[in-house]
Amino acid sequence: MSIRLDEQVAIVTGAGRGLGRAHALALAERGANVVVNDLGAEDAEAVVGEISDAGGAATAYAASVADNDQVEAMVQEIMSKWGRVDILINNAGILRDKTFQKMSLDDFRQVIDVHLMGSVYCSKAVWETMREQNYGRIVFTSSSTGLYGNFGQANYAAAKMAMVGLMNTLHMEGEKYNIRVNCLAPAAGTAMTKGLFPDQAFELLTPETVSPGVVFLASQVAPSRKVLAAGGGSFAVYKGFETIGVNLLPDKLSAEGVAEAWGAIDGEDGMQEYRTGFEQASKLASKAAQNLGIDLS
Repeated sequence: MSIRLDEQVAIVTGAGRGLGRAHALALAERGANVVVNDLGAEDAEAVVGEISDAGGAATAYAASVADNDQVEAMVQEIMSKWGRVDILINNAGILRDKTFQKMSLDDFRQVIDVHLMGSVYCSKAVWETMREQNYGRIVFTSSSTGLYGNFGQANYAAAKMAMVGLMNTLHMEGEKYNIRVNCLAPAAGTAMTKGLFPDQAFELLTPETVSPGVVFLASQVAPSRKVLAAGGGSFAVYKGFETIGVNLLPDKLSAEGVAEAWGAIDGEDGMQEYRTGFEQASKLASKAAQNLGIDLS
């Protein structure tokens, strides 16, 4: 199987350096027309030059993803130039690391505005086009910091875990329009992560070892509602499971009852991966009904 993206139009945000640059080059290599979005206009133009020199097609656009008006103007210009948008890689991001005690609310909000709201603005701007085309691929950039936490990154973690919730719902809403929505959780040695990894690991975790996963998530054979962990040429899927749990009705429903049953509540035997929030609610209701002898059928 050969993955090609010929004649498709891809937007990559934060594509002037690091991961975004690697993603843009990889998509262009497969034939996509790439919009290289970055606030650093010179960086963006340099990536466009690399793509052009390799025989590809690209254009630079210096919109701030945290400004909805700029994002909408960018997408309108893309539609005027190419008439479609097939792929959106939400990659742009910043760091404002401090412990939660020392972190200002401005630093918290700024990270949310760029990572989360930037991804929302870009996805919203292309959503109707993708629906009308009956085709679209959207990739959000999550992080192990969001999935598992990291000291001094409360703002970044909140934004990155929010990507998973956004993905889950847009997957449902886009499914009948052939819009597939996924998350990337990359581990890469970039300017933004310098100093976070040991030197040898930093050298292994190059952006180029992540981008093949992005090309796959942007392709016609992409899955949907997956969180793809990628780094150093390794790939894995993060899955969120919920324990079977217990029901405390009718006579043990108290804080003490929760404490006494905690071993069973937290036990991992029979854990399930749910596809919708309704599945969780159904499980909880059915366990209550079972204990109370109620037939929900």
